[in-house]
Amino acid sequence: MEEPPNRKEPPDCEYKDSSHVVGVSLCDSAPLLWRVEDLRALRSQGLVGALLGSLPRTPRQNGRLGRPLLLLPEEERLLTEHQAAAALPAGNQVSSPAGSQHIGGVELGLLVKQHQEDQRRSHEEQSILALKDRKSALLHAMTSSHTGSEAEEALQRRLEVLDHNFTFPRSALVVQLSTARAGLTYCPEARAFLQADWPIRGQDSLRRDARYQVFRDLRGQGFYLTSAGKFGGDFLVYPGDPLRFHAHFVAVCLSLEESVCLLDVLAVARLGSNVKKTVLLCSLGTDGQVLYTSLQWSGMV
Repeated sequence: MEEPPNRKEPPDCEYKDSSHVVGVSLCDSAPLLWRVEDLRALRSQGLVGALLGSLPRTPRQNGRLGRPLLLLPEEERLLTEHQAAAALPAGNQVSSPAGSQHIGGVELGLLVKQHQEDQRRSHEEQSILALKDRKSALLHAMTSSHTGSEAEEALQRRLEVLDHNFTFPRSALVVQLSTARAGLTYCPEARAFLQADWPIRGQDSLRRDARYQVFRDLRGQGFYLTSAGKFGGDFLVYPGDPLRFHAHFVAVCLSLEESVCLLDVLAVARLGSNVKKTVLLCSLGTDGQVLYTSLQWSGMV
């Protein structure tokens, strides 16, 4: 067994200085973060998650995703263990004596007004940008060598009246759309059926605990981790912030007594070689320490 390369010393006070408690909302069984301050607090603690929201009428692109942010089960458990997260109840609204609703002590009416003001300001900014784009398109058409004199005059007239006649419909306003439903509130029976225990769901307890111990150990050494489902592993391991670094390792969590088919080992080693990453076989030892074995593809015999 080997230690993972480039091992870093664990940070001493990674969670002690963080006083912000992350609010986790459950969408059926998925832990989601919606508030900007929660996303900032999560990233300050070296956790990444995965953004799910996308823009309307725009092809889905990884570089343009937004809230909500989906947590890995291990990230959720680590936050809970350090008392840095709390589940937000589905009905997090209480009626005040005056009859107005509150969300976390802030009046709902003020939040609605703030949202409307943000939408108005965004509409004004996008209207200016859309007008500039329209003018640029007309100027480009006017300077084209294929444009005749009559067509050029018509384009010039359109350009002159554009400032007075241009309107940017609110239906074209670019807003962030979540791609996860906020629970099955319309169907209590289905919601009760899909409801699972907090905080980890969907795996047997032994493998679930082993994955978490591996996640906790690597994160404690200063590595950043995300899901590695598309690489056939459990975690992608980064030497720093994933916004600045490529992943160096693909972590595969295995039981210490588990027998692994040789073809599976060859397949995952070959995959790691193709994507220029080292495969780490991670197992929980009898003393509770995590043991690592690295695989390097050296070619066929």
